[in-house]
Amino acid sequence: MHKGILGALGAVGLTLASPAAFAAGPDGAQLVAWWGVPFAGLLLSIAVGPLLAPAFWHHHFGKIAAFWGAAFLLPFALVFGVGAAWYGAVHAVVAEYIPFVVLLTALFTAAGGICVHGNLRGGPWLNTGLLALGTVLASIMGTTGAAMLLIRPLIRANDNRKHNVHVVVFFIFLVANAGGSLTPLGDPPLFLGFLQGVDFFWTTAHLWPETLFVCSLLLVTFFLIDAYYFWQKEERRIDALDPTPHAVPLRLEGKRNFVLLAAAVGLVLMSGVWKPGVEFDVFGTPVALQNLARDVGLIVVTLMSLAITPRTAREGNSFNWEPMKEVAKLFAGIFLTIIPVVAILRAGEAGALGWVIRLVTGPGGVPDNVMYFWATGLLSSFLDNAPTYLVFFNTAGGDATTLMTSGAATLAAISAGAVFMGANTYIGNAPNFMVKAIAEQRGIRMPSFFGYMLWSGAILLPLFVVMTLIFF
Repeated sequence: MHKGILGALGAVGLTLASPAAFAAGPDGAQLVAWWGVPFAGLLLSIAVGPLLAPAFWHHHFGKIAAFWGAAFLLPFALVFGVGAAWYGAVHAVVAEYIPFVVLLTALFTAAGGICVHGNLRGGPWLNTGLLALGTVLASIMGTTGAAMLLIRPLIRANDNRKHNVHVVVFFIFLVANAGGSLTPLGDPPLFLGFLQGVDFFWTTAHLWPETLFVCSLLLVTFFLIDAYYFWQKEERRIDALDPTPHAVPLRLEGKRNFVLLAAAVGLVLMSGVWKPGVEFDVFGTPVALQNLARDVGLIVVTLMSLAITPRTAREGNSFNWEPMKEVAKLFAGIFLTIIPVVAILRAGEAGALGWVIRLVTGPGGVPDNVMYFWATGLLSSFLDNAPTYLVFFNTAGGDATTLMTSGAATLAAISAGAVFMGANTYIGNAPNFMVKAIAEQRGIRMPSFFGYMLWSGAILLPLFVVMTLIFF
């Protein structure tokens, strides 16, 4: 988190009169829609900043995120009291932001320590195969782990091609999002469902047709686009023009990091299975022992990866911390400014966004699964998809046993919307931004925020419309 935000939180903490002030949190029913302006401002900054002032944005995006965080916290403290602002900020940081950053850092570090030496030759068949492999791995080791493992070899395989932006865009569609739809390990929304009581393999059994449909069509579409660029548009480029020529046999370095990736996945799974019933109070925010143990274990995984990975493996990957810094700073602002938006949504029909909740309910209170799919998905495109999933999970009744049986179609719609539509924007899912940052560091001119949405709008939205007609 940016130092400015930490300083502001510290100052707020010093002004608290008593621990009882921590109990006050944001009541979504009392909030008007204008409280979402800082969140919208941050999203707009992310969208237009790199376009209008790229140099300024590159050097000051952390300060911009801190500004929007303060633009919410300070007025909120004045209107509702320092205690309410402190409670909301501490809850966002302790319960959501820190676990989010710790997990991403562990996966980013371990996967970044596995280097594929030599050079794959990027073409339609190889690229499609790598995307398919990443799609399968995403539900096993998480979208972040799979994305961080494969993005660098994929970029290196295509670094002598003139047209390679589409390769990264489809990588985000498939590996960073849709591939994580089959298990709670794949994507945070499904893990939240697991913590709420949804069986571990429920999504595997109920979302495999949708997942197979989406991923198969995306892979076929990618192959056709890549084949067109490769065989029709690419100029013949001799090996001398390849920045990473095939000088050595293919080999993996840093293989011990696979064990650490497995340990990270195991720690996440442990935190959902082990329930000792012990909690610690951190300024009014309960922290369960299993979650604390998970986060400490993930920090150990990060440190072990840094200690045991050969220096040449990280050098081969051109590994550095800039992508992680960008994600950490921007999402610090997102996690703070999103507080009132999520609170309003959780207030249901009593909140300023009650019309969103009413959209998903048909006559007589019958759930409208089409609207559940689209409302969850579109909000997940711009909000954090994990709390969005939880909002609609609770709107649908919040009882896992009922939703897994008589409400299975509704739960499937919510799950699919949260996972699949996280690919609609760069901020829909954390790995999207990380992949974008790594690609740009390697010289790929990625689309702007709105440019990426043109890709997702042209390819994903029609696919989701067809998916709606078939499945929901």
